[in-house]
Order: sequence, then structure tokens, then C-alpha cells
Amino acid sequence: MKKIVIVGGGAGGLQLATRLGHHFNRSSLFGGQPKEPAAQVTLVDKNRTHIWKPLLHQVATGSIDSSLDALNYQVHARKNDFHFELGSLQGLDRDRQVISLAPLADEEGGELVPARELEYDYLVFALGSQSNDFDTPGVREHCVFLDSSEQASLFHRRLLDRFLQLETKTLARLQIAIVGGGATGVELAAELVEATRQMGHYSKIESGSLQVTLVEAGPHLLPALPERLGNNARQELDKLGVRVITGTAVSEATAEGLITEEGEEIPASVRVWAAGVKAPDFLAHIGGLATNKLNQIEVSPELVSVSDPNIFAIGDCAGCRDVKDVRVPPRAQAAQQMAGVAEHNLIAKVEGHKLKGFRYRDRGSLISLSKHTAVGNLMGALVKGSLTIEGRIAGFAYRSLYRMHLAAVHGWAKAMLIYMVGQANRFVKPRLKMH
Repeated sequence: MKKIVIVGGGAGGLQLATRLGHHFNRSSLFGGQPKEPAAQVTLVDKNRTHIWKPLLHQVATGSIDSSLDALNYQVHARKNDFHFELGSLQGLDRDRQVISLAPLADEEGGELVPARELEYDYLVFALGSQSNDFDTPGVREHCVFLDSSEQASLFHRRLLDRFLQLETKTLARLQIAIVGGGATGVELAAELVEATRQMGHYSKIESGSLQVTLVEAGPHLLPALPERLGNNARQELDKLGVRVITGTAVSEATAEGLITEEGEEIPASVRVWAAGVKAPDFLAHIGGLATNKLNQIEVSPELVSVSDPNIFAIGDCAGCRDVKDVRVPPRAQAAQQMAGVAEHNLIAKVEGHKLKGFRYRDRGSLISLSKHTAVGNLMGALVKGSLTIEGRIAGFAYRSLYRMHLAAVHGWAKAMLIYMVGQANRFVKPRLKMH
């Protein structure tokens, strides 16, 4: 029996593990039903639960409760015929074909599980990305990142503490600075305004007590989208009272705020860094695999490492040019598309069939401005070229993205049930998580 180990349970890794578990235990892509599974699939992640990364800005503001929307890896693995190992990747021995996992510790630092090794025949890196601070002084010490549910929850607790200070008048005004005018920065800015309004319904927080400043080094917001959409997003943020600064880079972060390259000081008691992404730093030298300047593992169009035919990489941690020689961007839709090709190619490896190359298909981008509106563009077979959408239609399309993610992991029937349960919870519970 072959052993397939997937490291990273994000959108791509979880989808891949689920589908491979189904295949090797329930059906065969190339025909025929084996008497026993031809491969054992193991998913490794340092967290116990999964939450869709594009939702983290809503976890940070309390718009959604991660305890309700999160998926438990252990339970999901049992239901979908794969194994789950809780742990953090510590090393890779390509000669022995094993990965090593760091010891697991409890909250007091005591060892729960010692370091251990997992053997593999085929290894898949699906570790996603982390914020790129570009070695800007003070960022790691004084800024909050939103790369994980733990970081989003930390931000939420800090936000509730500041709300308490506003309510008790021990803080005159809450100043929050966000670096990065991409999707995360823009969506977080809008959600913060809405969260403050909601908090005002339950407390004595006055309107105008929040000042959000969004700083983007490029000439306009949402640099991955057409300039007109970035300008429209800026107009909406202006209406919400968000101060937007474009064409300005941040040179330093301090305990009091940010300092721009022009020397302007932007005071902020809470500072969020959402400018650019890169693969985790430890990938840069792991196992001697070829990586690029963003720490991404260089792979062929078949998603196979250029250094090792038994190692794959998908999602944000993969440096890939597809069959059309297009550089694949670090986006959730790319990770999900890559998971589908990786599924085919891993099955082909196990069953002795030909691999196929990955072709990236840009489906467009959608940006939510809280409940107020949304902007974006759609691309694909139903749309010739690019279709720009805004307002309620864009908002509906944006909410549909999460349903599609649920369907990719659970199937449409269960995905719709999960969605309806979520809507019911939002109807009976406060719109803002208060704890």
C-alpha cells in the first residue's frame, strides 16, 4: 500500500485529502474497484480545525464565530476515509522518504506527544502562505498578522478590549492602521466600521470613536483588479469614514503607530500588516528542494517538485508556471484548481497512468465591503472577457464563493445544510461575537 502524506489543511490540502480518501476507498478514477485500498492518505496540520482563509477578517472583527464555522480535521478525516495527524513539520529526509513532526506541547509547555516521523511514498506540500513583512523594521514586533484563525482570534480579543476602553471612556478614540490595500486590507477596513456600529447597539460607544487608516504602496487599491474597481472601493471606504492613503510605503512600525517613507507618522494603537504574501520561511531550505525568492517550492506544470519526482506542491507554497507558461498567483481559487490536478496525478502515480499538466483558469475576483456592497469581476466560460459587477449582485456572488468551498469539501447536499444552519445561528445570535 502506497502512503500519501499531505502537509497543510488549507483549502487545497483539505480538498485533496478528502477526494483522495474517497477515491482509494470508494471508487477508481481509471476504472475498476481494488480489493483493498491502493493507498493510505494522511493529512498533517498544526491546527485541530480548519476555517476558510478568506473568512479570517470576519473572525477578526467578530462578524463570524470560528467555533461555529470551523471544521474539525479529526472528525472530517474519519468520515472521509483518510487519516489526520496533528503536528508541525520540522524536517524532511528525502533519502529515507520521511518527514519529522515537532513535539506537541500543552498550554503550560509540557510535552504531550514527542517528536515523530511519518513515512511517505508521495509527499504533498499544501502549506499556504504567510504575510510578507519585507523585513520592514518593527513590523514583527508591533503589528498583527491575519494568517491563521489563532491570529484572527487574538485580534478580536484586542478589539473587544479597546471597545471596553471606549465604553468606559478610558480611551478617547480607537485608531487602527492597516498596511496593504489588497483584498484583506480593504475587507478588514469595512468590517471594522460595521463591527463598531454593531457594538454601539450593545454599549455606550459613540459614533466617530473609530478611525481606520488604510495604507497602500501602489497607486490604487486592489492592485490585482482593474483600477476602476480599486477607485470604486476607495469611494465606498471614504463614505464609511476610512482614511485611505495610496502611493505611500511604510518604512517602520512602532508601538505608537506607523512611519511612512515620506516621514509621516500615523498614530495607531492597533496595527495590522496585510501587505503581500510569501510561503513559510522554513520551506526555503527544507530537504534541499529548489525554491524561489518567495520560499515557494518550484514545481513543473504537473505540480511535481523539480528536485524530486515523489514530492508535489500546491497552492500558495507552490512556485508554478502552468502549461501555458502563466505564473500561477497565490489565490484560493488557484489552490482549489491545483488540488484537482494533484488528485489526478497522485492517483496516476499510484495506478501507473500518465500525469497531466495544470492550466490556471482565472475566474475573476470579488471583494466584500462588509454588508454595504461588493466589487469584483467575473471571468470564465459564461463570460467573454471580463464582466465587472458591483453592489448586491457582487455581494451575492461573493457569498456564493464560501458555499462553493463547502461543496468542494462536503458535497453540495451537506454544504447547503451547513449553510442553512449557519444562517439560522446568525438569526438567533447577535450579529457580533461578544467574547
